[in-house]
Amino acid sequence: MAMICSGAILMSACGDGGQVGPPEREDNPFFTDFETPFGAPPFHLINDEHFLPAIEEGMKIQTEEIEAIASNPDDPTFENTMLAMEFSGELLSRVTSVFYNLSSSHTNDEIQAISKEIAPKMSAHSDNISLNPDLFKRVKTLYEKREDLDLDPEQMKLLEKSYKNFVRSGALLEGDARERLKEINSELSGLTVDFGQNVLKENNAFELVIDNEEDLAGLPDYAIKAAAKAAKDSDREGKWIFTLSPPSFGPFIQYAENRELREQIYQAYQLRGNNDNEFDNKENARKMANLRIEKANLLGYETHAHYVLEQSMAKNPDAVYNLLEQLWSPALAKAKGEAAQFQAMIDASGGNYELAPHDWKFYAEKVRKEKYAIDQEEVKQYFSLEKVRDGVFMVCEKLWGLKFEELPQLPVYQEDVTAWEVKESDGSHIGILYMDMFARPSKRGGAWMSSYKRQSYENNERQAPIITINCNFNAPTEDTPSLLSFGEVTTFFHEFGHALHGLLSDVKYASMAGTSVPRDFVELPSQIMENWAGDPEVMVMYAKHYETGEVIPEELMEKLKNSGTFNQGFATTEYLAASFLDLDYHTRTEPITGDINEFESESMDNIGLISEIPPRYRTTNFNHIFAGGYSSGYYSYIWSGVLDTDAYQAFKETGDLFDQDKAQSFRENVLERGGTREPMEMYVDFRGREPQIDALLKKRGLDNLPEVKRN
Repeated sequence: MAMICSGAILMSACGDGGQVGPPEREDNPFFTDFETPFGAPPFHLINDEHFLPAIEEGMKIQTEEIEAIASNPDDPTFENTMLAMEFSGELLSRVTSVFYNLSSSHTNDEIQAISKEIAPKMSAHSDNISLNPDLFKRVKTLYEKREDLDLDPEQMKLLEKSYKNFVRSGALLEGDARERLKEINSELSGLTVDFGQNVLKENNAFELVIDNEEDLAGLPDYAIKAAAKAAKDSDREGKWIFTLSPPSFGPFIQYAENRELREQIYQAYQLRGNNDNEFDNKENARKMANLRIEKANLLGYETHAHYVLEQSMAKNPDAVYNLLEQLWSPALAKAKGEAAQFQAMIDASGGNYELAPHDWKFYAEKVRKEKYAIDQEEVKQYFSLEKVRDGVFMVCEKLWGLKFEELPQLPVYQEDVTAWEVKESDGSHIGILYMDMFARPSKRGGAWMSSYKRQSYENNERQAPIITINCNFNAPTEDTPSLLSFGEVTTFFHEFGHALHGLLSDVKYASMAGTSVPRDFVELPSQIMENWAGDPEVMVMYAKHYETGEVIPEELMEKLKNSGTFNQGFATTEYLAASFLDLDYHTRTEPITGDINEFESESMDNIGLISEIPPRYRTTNFNHIFAGGYSSGYYSYIWSGVLDTDAYQAFKETGDLFDQDKAQSFRENVLERGGTREPMEMYVDFRGREPQIDALLKKRGLDNLPEVKRN
């Protein structure tokens, strides 16, 4: 996924600093260069009270830097304007990279309070730069004579992007329109923080407490042990507590035989942010959707989606709807067949009820066992977190010669996190990678990648990146390591692909490094890695039983392969439904005046979504589009799915999954280039042609299915 947002390592950066009142400047680690190996954040020295003064000082210093650029009496040049802007705000970048990562990975009440306080300030600071008329005048002067400046391709791209970003940020607006844009930006920033915090608080507020052991029927031992530990940790030993965190919620909804309890926890999950309580997000979502319409109109765009997609590979909403509709028809047809199969199983077992959303994964697991003889708990025995990590490292070494060395001495913000130095085959330094793998109440749900420092060049010397990935896996117990489902295995490979995009970046300017690419291209490096995770040729190299060391049996791999398209109707349909919902919110030309739940229902009725499958995210907990930067862009996972399956096919066509020529081409044309070129150009340079959809349809088992029309 992408925030692609968070991660790192030791004493809590959010812990008790022992100080009273704001720290003095000399006691604040952000006000000096980090005296740590590789310039990594000194988490052992950072306390909550350090953030606000450093952020405010960082804004003050950058404001002075920008004013000096804008008021420079000399004629604008690339060096005194573009480069000066690129290197401004160093302190602000240093502190906010740590702060925003911790607010996602290891938050607390103080960090959440600071987030709310700084949101409007950061919005105003950004507007004061992007709406500075004198600064824009200098950029515009350079842009208009760009062909005469003798710029290299990266310099040209930086200039063109900067100019377009100024225009898209409202630099051409005047008077009341400019002031209204500032108001909208400030309000949106606050609503974004509120939305995300509400979802996290709703997640943490719910507990399903079980005191009757019979209600645990069907659940695997690891889930029962984790629930018992959660109860013990909250002084309720002898009971079992299940929560809405994925490692707890997922097994319960998949295995628990008690249907009433499945419905209870499922409804709690679905209705996050939709309970008419202090965490309610209905009004936040409506306000954000409407403010985005107004902002897009102010900037000259028909809708928010037109504004966002202008800078994507898709370019416009029609192209996105066209792709989604191509996939919707076969996906819905397959999902309806799956629903009929599950209903038949219910009827055959004497169940006197209709298949409901809280039944789907429970019966899907039964059919998986019956049809493919796959026991997910057996599968997990071969995927301990450490073995999967070793598998990721092995794939990276075989493809690009990369080496990974753990750095236990590097300070971290939470004891479970690990730090690694990433090296070339010759031992030269590439960057630092933090891995934060386990779920906890202080971490938001999902999985993501982010950075503490982006790659760049300074004085012709490469400045190495500092990257982080986050997942929400089950932590190990006293007698069992963290064991992953195969879905979690692919999640690990996915996020590692994002990490490689940041680590292997080799561009001049940080603003164009790594994942600084359109949303519908950023998932290519992550999703292509998933293909190696599941290939039998690769799996035998890393999938080993956590106790015996036995390589995963060929028979079990064959079962996994045969079940590869199982339940893909559901998986694709719930994902596409959320993508349609995202676009329906953001292709509106008039404000939403009615109830948000009614809007969502109408959107889903329009595509003919069956009642047994809700969209992957409901409006009030759809963090991707209301708190995660994916508005009008949730479709990007499937768009990139076309790219990644087609790109992986290029390796398979060589007969060598680790073909060095293909690997080097992918590195040079995609992973290293960041946002310095147009995505389609980079892809064609790697593949030799534009991508084709056939491989994706085949992978998901959606080829040769009957057509189902949208309403």
